[in-house]
Amino acid sequence: MQSLLFEGSAWVDEIQIFPRISFTMQAGSWTCMLGPSGVGKTTILRLIAGLESEIVLDGRIELKEGGRLTGQISLMSQTDNLLPWLNATENVVLGNRLRGEKPNYDKANALIEKVGLTDHRKKKPYALSGGQRQRVALARTLMEERPIVLLDEPFSALDARVRAEMQELAAQHLQGKTILLVTHDPAEAARLGESILVLSMNGIKDVCPPEGGIIRAYDEHTVLACQGQLLRLLRAEA
Repeated sequence: MQSLLFEGSAWVDEIQIFPRISFTMQAGSWTCMLGPSGVGKTTILRLIAGLESEIVLDGRIELKEGGRLTGQISLMSQTDNLLPWLNATENVVLGNRLRGEKPNYDKANALIEKVGLTDHRKKKPYALSGGQRQRVALARTLMEERPIVLLDEPFSALDARVRAEMQELAAQHLQGKTILLVTHDPAEAARLGESILVLSMNGIKDVCPPEGGIIRAYDEHTVLACQGQLLRLLRAEA
């Protein structure tokens, strides 16, 4: 397991995207990040994943235990990024194909079953709802088995019941991984976060998570109290 350190500020030309911040994704745990829209949460994920070409980080991103980040990270973006000419199963095994590996259809179909889409596995993205496409993207992310997983609003298109089920599936399947989850939902952060961060244009705040491991019940008093605290912080930063 690896801990990841993020430290620095982000710039486009001479325009600052966010001020100098520092946080650590602890090895084998869930870090949840909230903040107003446009504050730079997705930018942080893309910088960690090495996908930003226009935004420059004045700082460092490194594994605290040493080693290279290459090949260590899986990113689930806000957009599902499914290839429109491939069906659900083929989208899930896409990583296998890109690496020149034999597609593991047994594993892919097992994940598709877990996200509740067995009857839709042969459908192409245009025939799926937004929530169904998001579940295919989640299955593709879980397929990768990378030690560091970045999740950008991975449950945002799901109704309340399915969202809870997919949170539980992700927590179970990603056990032992180092996770950074970006979310707009204080309840989600309070339920999943072992470390909770609130990002604003003034910097970053560390909020004490509820007691107990994940997954926490939505109606636990400590979860509700944390949710209220996060909502107050977000309203203050809006």
